[in-house]
This record gives sequence, C-alpha cells and structure tokens, in this order.
Amino acid sequence: MATDNVRSKLSPAQEAQSVRRHMLSVDDLLTISIHALDRTLKARLKKMGALYRSLPGELRTRCSKKHILWGKDKSGKLTTQKIGVCLVGRISNLIMSIKPDSIWAPSPSTTRGQPTPLSADPKGERLAYANNKSIFLRSIDDPYISTQYSGHTAATTVARFSPSGYYVASGDVSGTVRVWDCVGEGATKGEYHIIGGKINDVAWDGDSARIIAVGDGKEKYGHCITADSGNSVGEISGHSSQINAVSIRQQRPLRAMTGSDDTSLVFYHGVPFKFNTSLRKHQRFVYGIAFSPDGSSIVSVGADKQIFLHDGKTGVTQTEIGAGEHKGSIFGVSWAKDSRKFVTSSADQTVKIWDAEAGKAIQTWRMGDEGKVSIPDHQVGVVWPTGRSDGLIISLNLNGDLTYLSENSQSPRRIVRGHQKNITAVAASDSKPSEPTLFTGSSDGRICRWDVPTGTAEYLDGEGHTNYISAIAAAPEARLYSVGWDDSLRSIDASATVFTGSASSTDGQPKGVATNSNGLTAVATHKGVQTFKDGERQKEIQFKTMAPTAIAANDDHIAVAGDDGSLLILSTSSLETNHKVDSLGSTITTLSFSPNGEYLAAGCSNGKISVFNTSTWEVAISRWSSHTARVTSISWNEEGTYAVSGGLDTNIFVWSVKKPGMRVGKTNAHKDGVNGVVWADRGKVVSAGGDAAVKVWKVEGLS
Repeated sequence: MATDNVRSKLSPAQEAQSVRRHMLSVDDLLTISIHALDRTLKARLKKMGALYRSLPGELRTRCSKKHILWGKDKSGKLTTQKIGVCLVGRISNLIMSIKPDSIWAPSPSTTRGQPTPLSADPKGERLAYANNKSIFLRSIDDPYISTQYSGHTAATTVARFSPSGYYVASGDVSGTVRVWDCVGEGATKGEYHIIGGKINDVAWDGDSARIIAVGDGKEKYGHCITADSGNSVGEISGHSSQINAVSIRQQRPLRAMTGSDDTSLVFYHGVPFKFNTSLRKHQRFVYGIAFSPDGSSIVSVGADKQIFLHDGKTGVTQTEIGAGEHKGSIFGVSWAKDSRKFVTSSADQTVKIWDAEAGKAIQTWRMGDEGKVSIPDHQVGVVWPTGRSDGLIISLNLNGDLTYLSENSQSPRRIVRGHQKNITAVAASDSKPSEPTLFTGSSDGRICRWDVPTGTAEYLDGEGHTNYISAIAAAPEARLYSVGWDDSLRSIDASATVFTGSASSTDGQPKGVATNSNGLTAVATHKGVQTFKDGERQKEIQFKTMAPTAIAANDDHIAVAGDDGSLLILSTSSLETNHKVDSLGSTITTLSFSPNGEYLAAGCSNGKISVFNTSTWEVAISRWSSHTARVTSISWNEEGTYAVSGGLDTNIFVWSVKKPGMRVGKTNAHKDGVNGVVWADRGKVVSAGGDAAVKVWKVEGLS
C-alpha cells in the first residue's frame, strides 16, 4: 500500500505543517514521508520497523492493519528510511505518553459505633479494606504502594482475601458481592446479589471455593454461595436482625458462626451450611467473630464489652474471659497464627492481646493522650496478619489511622494516615524545590501534607477547618492559604506543617483562593472578591449581576469568572475592572495563570478549555476540548509550556502550548471525578479526586 513510488497528496511543506498541527484523521489516510517527522519520532519508528521485520508474516499483516504502514525500497524489501504512516488518532501520541506511577491510598472508611473489617493476605504482605466506592489493597511494609479495585457502583463496606491469596471478595451497601483477581489486573470473576441491603461481612472457606456474606437485608440477612458461580450452598437463618459478623472454620468438618444485632450467635454445620444451634451469651450487639487458625476455638465480642470462647467443632460455649477489662464496645478481634493468642480493639481506645488458655490480657496499648477521652481514637478494627514472623498487629481508629503495633513494645512502629473523604483541593509547595511537598484538602475539612518521594501523609497541627475545603493555594516563603465552607481563610506554614495565626472571616461561602508573589491573597465568595495580606483584609468588591465561580491571580491581574459566563480582569491594587472577556458560551469553572504570566487558561462546565494571551486578552488556544464534563482543575508546568487538566469525566489530560493539538490523556483516573491536578516535578503530575486517593503519573516525551 505505502511504497516508494506512492507520492504524498501534499507537498513537503504541507506535510510538515500537518504533522506540526497533528490534524491527521482516518478519512484523510495521508501518506507522510519521513522527512516531515522529527528526530524523536523517526528514531522510534526505526525501532518499531526493526521489530516489525522480525515478526512472522501473519503478525505483520495484523500490524499493518493497526494503521502503521511500512514502505518498500526498489527491490521490494521493507525499509525504515521511507515510511508511510496512517494515523487513526494524533501523531503526538507516539511521542508523549502518561503512565501511572503510584497510588497513595486513602484511609479506610469508618462509622462511629460500627466495626470496620480489615483483612490481610495469607503472606502478610497486603492489607485489604473499603473506602467510598473502591477497595484498596495496600502494601503493609510500603504503604505508599497500593492497587485500587473500582468495580463497585455503590459504597463498599468490606473486603476479604481468599485463603489461597489469589482472590478478594468485597461487598457494598446495595447487597452485592464481587469476587475478583487480586494478583493480576483485577479482573472480576463474579458478581452476585446476596441480600437487599448493606453487606456487613464476608467469609471464605478453607478451599477458597465458598463464601458466606451477611448484612442488613430485607427478606434474609445472609447467604452461602460458591465463589466461581454464585450457586447456593446453604442458607443463613436463625436471626431476627442484621448480622454484623461471620467466620468459617478452615478445616473439615466445615463449621460457621454468625453474630447479630439480636444479640445471638448462630452455629452452622456444612456443606451445605445449615442451622445447628443458637447461643444467647451476649447482652448487646455482637460485632466480631473469628475461628482460630487451627479450628479448635471461636471467639466472639460485642457491644456488651464481653469476650466468649466457644468450641470450634461443636459451637458449645466454653468460657467468658476478660470480664471488666474493656470499658467500651469491642469492635474487632483477630487470632495470632499459633491459635494461642488473639487481639481485640475497643471504643475505650485500647488494643489488647489475650492469652486464650489463661484467659488474661497480656499486653495493652492505649491510644490518644493519657487520661483524655478521644472519640477519633476509638479502635474500630484490628487484624493480626498470620503470614508474618514479626508479630505485627494493625489497628484502625475512627479517624482512619492505621497503627502498627508489635508484641513486647509499647510504642507504635508506624502510623499510616490519609484522607477518608472526597479530596476537593490540591496544591504544591515550593518551599523545598529538591523535596516537593503536596497539600490536599477533603470534604470533611481535613488537610494532609504529603511527602512526594515517599508518599507519606501527615495531618496539620493547630486549629483547622471544620467543613468542606474549597481550595488551597501556594504562596511565597513556604506559605499556603486555604478556604473552606466554614467561611474562613487560614494560613499554613508548609515547613512546620501547622496552621498559623487565627482564621480570617470571608463573609461568604468561598469559591476559590489565589495568591501572587507579592504576598497578596485573593478570595472569591458567592458575593464578590476580597483581598488579604498577612491575614488582614485589604479590599473588597461585590458583584450585583453575577456570582463568582473561579479565581486566579498573578502580580498584575486578578481573573474572576462569573456564573453568567463572564470573565473579569481586575487590578490587583484597586480591584477595578481592567478588561471584560466576552462569554465563552459556558460557565467557567476553573482558572489558572501560567508561571510566566503569558497565558490564562479557563476551563468550562462543558469540558472545553480556552487559553487567553494576557497581553491582548484574545483567545490564543481554543482546541483543548477533550473533556466531556466540567473541568475542575488546571495546572501549568514550571516553564509554562505544558498544562494538565482534570474533570468530572474522571479523566486527566496533558496539553502542549506550542503544539495545541498535542495532548495525552488518562481515562478513569479517579472514580467519581478528578477534583485537583498539579505538577509535582518535571515529568510528574499528581491528581486527586472523589475516590479520596492521590495518584502520581509519569509524563514522558516532553520537549
């Protein structure tokens, strides 16, 4: 098809112009000779040509159908010197690319007064838990390494590794259980609707073949199924209220036990699983049940602060231990691999290790300040990974913090922190250029400081926001400013990781915040614009015909967008309107000046981005239009040659200023939408979104 004697439809100059603009389409099927391509693409095509020549004939044909057509010389041999290229997409995709680098997982979702299940894989290497609509598998030794499963369409509640370690069973509030591969690419093996309500717990049998899922159903409170097909292998009965916990004996004969809000424990024989006996030992809700690894015992705990041991084969209650030890509801329980000890976590802020035979607590940790009651330090979940030899215990508090504990040591080994809710704002501090630092804010008012090289998070000290974080902006001298729906502006010392000074009132719900190198801070509220310096209000302007939707600032201008589609350019000193840009036909939802002040990028609710030249305020670029929903954030690289954008369509795109048609994107970057993007370093982009995760992306091929 594409041979030496085939002439291009365009002249060399036109070919070069087409390549620069990257406007090639499927309909054109243009044949471009090699002289129109730059050196980088030429080198890559040569490598691809060498690979192509090494393929069998059948695969060559398939490759040709992939729209990369190779030329032939006069003797009919394939050559890489003259190559005809037919592009379905844009030629720039062969040069620039974006790849996932790491996922900084959020903390587990928690609810006050309810247990939160944690699960460790058989090797003791990964932790599984639920957050929002996703399941995260997180490395225990390197918490910044994690994978995300986003197959659920409703809020997730529980995730459990199979004994084989190859699969995970996860449940959500709609009553659906999904079984999926946790070793490969996360392919879903099965999706099964179990009950007509929330799934509270899931348990596997020792063969990794059967699952019991329980929760708050309407007609039933649980069901037994096969993991590969969803066929019924028994029924869960004997309860009159929602079931909170379930556990299956890993040895034969198979046994199972469930615990419920009706205070009863039900023991089952299997397979198929059938009701055997009901026990009423607990006085209040039963929150946790666990068979020992050797199958000889079962432990049950609940809101009555009591711990009971039962026989693993018969279900007969053997003894109550630790009466009066815990002063609050016991939410979690997990066995050590030797089946001689187990650990409990409680609302009294303690985690205790118990000797099952002696019936005594042999070690206790109390979280929070000594003698002070702290609701965030309620311990709502615990796991003792059986595949480890270092005695590690991981406890979860209501705040979402994962505390690493070790036997015979009273001090935590590590505390892993992060967001639990939708991340709504993100900013990068340049306080230490060699050590980039990221700050993120979420819908619950929490702000975290992230160390980019290690992916570790810290909470800010001092009095912070109490509500939704609207925006965060970096300022000179290691300062940042944040605004929230508590109608306040707060200052952050990036180097000390602390809120400084007192809050400044914004007299309205903030829509955004912007700073410049002169120390000016501009805040847009639903009423107008206010400027601050060192926390003190300087000037204010209110708009009668519009409500601001976005704001950006540099040393010379403050750009304010309105809900009527207008864009105003204000003076930084007087707040007088210097210029008004005609409506773009859609509401502007985000604004960003390039670092050199040459351009202003405006993202709209219809997914389009317009770039203005700040010297004329004419549209310089209008072709950045790949988003299909509201653009939520735009960030420029240090040189101002590339920009990255994120939107509610869950996608992120990297754009080129010199070659406006050049763009590379990542679809489904964040479940429930991307809320913030920022350049963390050259060739590295960080994004955050509705899944409460922070993700790092490598951008390659930047000129």
